[in-house]
Amino acid sequence: MAARLCDRNPATSPDALIDEMVPPSTFDDVSFDSYIPDPKEPSQAQAVAKARDFVARASKARSGKKGLFSRKAPAQGIGLYLDGGFGVGKTHLLASIYHSMPEPKSFATFVEVTHVVGALGFVNAVERLSQHTVLCIDEFELDDPGDTMLVSRLLTELTAKGVSVVATSNTLPGQLGEGRFAAQDFLREIRKLSAVFETIRVDGPDYRHRDLPPAPDPRTEGELVDIAESTEGATLDDFDALCDHLSTLHPSKYKDLVDGISLVCITGVHPAKDQSVALRLVVLADRLYDAHIPVTVSGAKLDEIFTDEMLAGGYRKKYLRATSRLLALSRFAESAV
Repeated sequence: MAARLCDRNPATSPDALIDEMVPPSTFDDVSFDSYIPDPKEPSQAQAVAKARDFVARASKARSGKKGLFSRKAPAQGIGLYLDGGFGVGKTHLLASIYHSMPEPKSFATFVEVTHVVGALGFVNAVERLSQHTVLCIDEFELDDPGDTMLVSRLLTELTAKGVSVVATSNTLPGQLGEGRFAAQDFLREIRKLSAVFETIRVDGPDYRHRDLPPAPDPRTEGELVDIAESTEGATLDDFDALCDHLSTLHPSKYKDLVDGISLVCITGVHPAKDQSVALRLVVLADRLYDAHIPVTVSGAKLDEIFTDEMLAGGYRKKYLRATSRLLALSRFAESAV
């Protein structure tokens, strides 16, 4: 009988949460040198130069500076915001900054940062991150005022303690302005830190193929059972049971939930019943995508999980990203099984 995600209850220590704030394995080997600017887009070469300069200045900022009577003045972190559309290499540059900075350092998506703060508590999170040289935040999100202000407060505390911060926008194609207004929105939401951040525009066409093939047809439940039982390291879960199990785990544990899994099989997929379920599925999709774990299902197609009403709401960008990632993982599964 295949294993079930529903039977896994990972326990993640506070130290592990911080230690796991690293770039996805896809970006393990990236660097400024491996980022190839498009000669037709001069902003890309400028962004690389600004990112290199940020590393030099942030490394010095961590040590503070001497004040009157040769005493060190309190360190003040600096900030950089990479503003641009989807697929122009902002995460590549963000990971390159991370790799170039001295330890300790941290890298996480905006959602992961909110989960770490939620799991550790605000004061504990500040204490554990305050000695880091840099906090890199990918896909900074402005769709939840509460989360935005929480992270804004966190960044205020950390930069005052000498931690430098780099963030990228999460603008999707088709959004008004293609990211043109993301910088001013970002600075407005973190207005206490506006003077700290330098905003850099990264222009260019999406290097990824936008016209992806449609979602694969779901398998029958019998086919899914056979695949799960014949694939080493696969799991087999009922969709509703998995959604219920996710509700019992803090989202910070989802990474450990799927650790070591080779294939995720889910039976009885159907549209999410409400927003809380849908948002948990977004986090699960992100963790599966980061770990390159294929997904195959029975029931509804994976592009039908998020309803039209959800896609028309404030979390549209999250749901579109999750759908794109699940479809990519399902196509991976088609070729893997």
